[in-house]
Amino acid sequence: MTSTEVTTETEGSGPSGYAAARLRLLQQEARSGPPRRAALARLTDDWLTGLFTAAATRAGVRGAALVALADWRNQAPKRLPALHELCQERAERAGELQFLLEPDLKEARGGLRDATALRAVAASWVADAPREGLDRARRTLLDARDALHLTTGRATDRLALQEQDQVAAALGLLDADTLLRQVYEAARTVSYATDVTWREVNRVLRARSARPKLRALLSGGLGTKPTPERTPLADGVVDADGEVVLARAARPERDPVLTLRAAAAAAEAGLPLSRHLVRHLATTARPLPVPWPPEAREELVTLLGAGVATVGVWEALEAEGIITRLLPDWERVHCRPQRNPVHTWTVDRHLVETAVRAASLTRRVHRPDLLLVAALLHDIGKGWPGDHSVAGEVIARDMATRIGFDKHDVGVIATLVRHHLLLVDTATRRDLDDPATVQAVAGAVSNASTLELLHALTEADALATGPAAWSAWRASLVADLVKRVGAVLAGEFPDDPDDEAPSAEHERLAIEALRTGDPVLALHTQPEEPAGDGEVEPVGVELLIALPDRPGVLPAAAGVLALHRLTVRAADLRAVELPNEVGERADLLLLSWRVAAEYGSLPQAARLRADLVRALEGSLDIRARLAEREAAYPRRRGVKAPPPRVTVAAAGSRRATVIEVRSQDAPGLLHRIGNALEGSAVRVRSAHVSTLGANAVDAFYVTGTDGEPLTPARASEVAGEVEKALG
Repeated sequence: MTSTEVTTETEGSGPSGYAAARLRLLQQEARSGPPRRAALARLTDDWLTGLFTAAATRAGVRGAALVALADWRNQAPKRLPALHELCQERAERAGELQFLLEPDLKEARGGLRDATALRAVAASWVADAPREGLDRARRTLLDARDALHLTTGRATDRLALQEQDQVAAALGLLDADTLLRQVYEAARTVSYATDVTWREVNRVLRARSARPKLRALLSGGLGTKPTPERTPLADGVVDADGEVVLARAARPERDPVLTLRAAAAAAEAGLPLSRHLVRHLATTARPLPVPWPPEAREELVTLLGAGVATVGVWEALEAEGIITRLLPDWERVHCRPQRNPVHTWTVDRHLVETAVRAASLTRRVHRPDLLLVAALLHDIGKGWPGDHSVAGEVIARDMATRIGFDKHDVGVIATLVRHHLLLVDTATRRDLDDPATVQAVAGAVSNASTLELLHALTEADALATGPAAWSAWRASLVADLVKRVGAVLAGEFPDDPDDEAPSAEHERLAIEALRTGDPVLALHTQPEEPAGDGEVEPVGVELLIALPDRPGVLPAAAGVLALHRLTVRAADLRAVELPNEVGERADLLLLSWRVAAEYGSLPQAARLRADLVRALEGSLDIRARLAEREAAYPRRRGVKAPPPRVTVAAAGSRRATVIEVRSQDAPGLLHRIGNALEGSAVRVRSAHVSTLGANAVDAFYVTGTDGEPLTPARASEVAGEVEKALG
C-alpha cells in the first residue's frame, strides 16, 4: 500500500483506510510481537508521510521535510520538570506495575509510558537512562500488551486476572504466575531506571542553575571552581553531592564487607546509592566468605533497621543482582506474585517491608538483630512445594548460618520463621480460655525471649501485608495470647551472668591492676583469613581493661573510646574481689570490649590508657570534648529513629536490679548512659552491652550504695532518669 493510497483511503470512509489497515495487522495471529510492531510503525510513518506530502502539494511548498526531537532539546530544561511532575501524578493514579495483580501495562509506574519518558529524557541530552536491560524490559511489556490485544480483540492495556492465563499461553509461558513475574521484573527495571534518571536530571538542572552565580563569584576573584564536598559516612564510603559513592582510597576487590557497609551507610543517612557505585561493586567487589564475618552481619542488620530508607537501597542492590549473590536463596522469591488480594506486595518486597515495619519495633525486644533478620526471611519458603512455613524453616536455617549467626541464634530464627503465623492464627481461631491452647503455643516457642520476638514479628508481618491484615481487635487478641503464654513461661530468666569465673587473661590483668593501683589494658586484633596476596586485614578488636573499683569507670572508659572514634559492638563489665598483699579483699572492675575503628587505623593501647587515667583523674573533660566534636561535625539528618526506651526487667536477678536500655546507637551513647547512672547514685555491678546493627541493647545490673537491689519505686525512678538523659 502506498502512502498516497493510505492518505486517500483514510481521509474517506473506505474499509481499506489507515484504521482498517491497522486493525488487520492487530488481528494477524501469525504476526505478533516485534514484527507486528515494526509493521505498525511503518504503516504510521507512511500515513504521516502521505498526509504531509498531500498538504505540501496543495500549499505549493517544495523542499520541505517532516522532522521532530531539536525544539524539544532546546526547551528541555524548562519542559523536563513538567514531564517529571506528570509522571509522578500518573504513578499516583495508576499505582506501581510491579505490585499490581491487574496492572495497567501502559499507565502504571514502571510501564510503557515511563519507558517512553526515559527515551524523551535521553533525547534531551540532559541525562541518559541506564541502558542495561531497559530495551529488554520494554520489549517484554510490549510483547505482553500485544498478546493481550490478540487474546481480547481489544486495544486494552489492563492485564485483568481473567485474561492472564490466555496471555501466558499466547506468549508460550507456563502459567499466569510466570507471566506476572516476567512483567514485574520488566517493570522493576523500568522503575529503577526511572528513579536513577530523574535523580540525575534534577542534579544536572540544579548545577546549571547555579552556574551563573558561580561565574559571578569567580569573576569577582573569590576563588577557583570548588569541587563537590565529600563527607565521610563510613569506612570507604562518602556522600558526594547527595549520593553515596566510594572514597578515593576504597578497594572493593580487597574489602568483602564494603558493599554492605555502603548500603547500610546510605540507608542510615537517607541517601541513594550512586548507580555507578552499585555497578562497580557488582563487578569488582570481593565475595564474602561463608559464613559471613561479624562486621558483614552487623552491616546487614543496620541496613534492615534503617526503616523506610532501606527500600530504595535494597532495590538498587537488587537491580544489579547483588542481593542474589549475597543470598542465593533470594532468587526464589524475587518478583514472585501473591494471589491473595490482602497482600499489597510481591513476596520479596513484602519481606523487605516487614523488615521496615520491624525496625520501628526494635525497642520492644532484647534481640533486634534476630527480629530484623527473621522479618526478612519469614516468607522465604514461598515458591516451594507444601507449607511455606515448614519449607521456610529449613531455608532460613541455611541462610542464617550463611549470614554468620551462631547455632543458638540460627535456631531462634528458624523457630520464628516456622511459627510466624502461630500467634495470629491461634488468637483469632482458638479458644484462649482452653489451657491446651496456651500450652501448645508455649511448647512451640519454648522461652520468653522467643515469644517476645514472635510477638513483634507477627505485628510487623501483618502491617506489611496490607490494611486488612491488622486491626486494634487483632492486636488485642494477640496481646492477650502473649500475656497468657508469658505466664506459662515465667521464671525462665537466667540468673546473674557474673557468677562465671574471669578468663585467664582477665585474671592476669586484674592481678597487675591490683599490684599497681592503675588501669591495665590489653588490645587484641583478630584478623580475617589471608587474602590472595597473603595480606590480612583486621575485622575486630578485643579491648580488655582491669582497674580498681571506683566511681565513674564506665562513663570514663566509654567516653575515651568515643573520643578515639571506636565503635562499641559489645561490652561486658563485671565487679570481682581479689585478695591484696595483706590478705584483705579488694574490689576490681573487669571490662571487655569488642570495638571497631570508625575511620582509619586503631589507636595505640598506651594512648587509650593515658586518656583513661586522665579521665578518671578529671583532667580530661570528655563531655566537653564530645560536645565540641558534635558541634563541629553535626550528624546528618537521616532516618528518624524510634525514641530510646529504658525499663526495669521484671524478676531479672536476685542480687541486683536490671535496668534495660534500648536505643539508636550513636557516638558517646554508653558514656551518657554511664553518666546518668552515676548521677542517680547507683552502683553498676555488671553491664552487658550489645550493638546490633544500628540498635544498642544494654542491660545494667545495679544496686544501691548498700549493695542491695533497688526498691521497685526507686528502680522506676532511675530508669526514668536515664531515659530523660538519652532523650
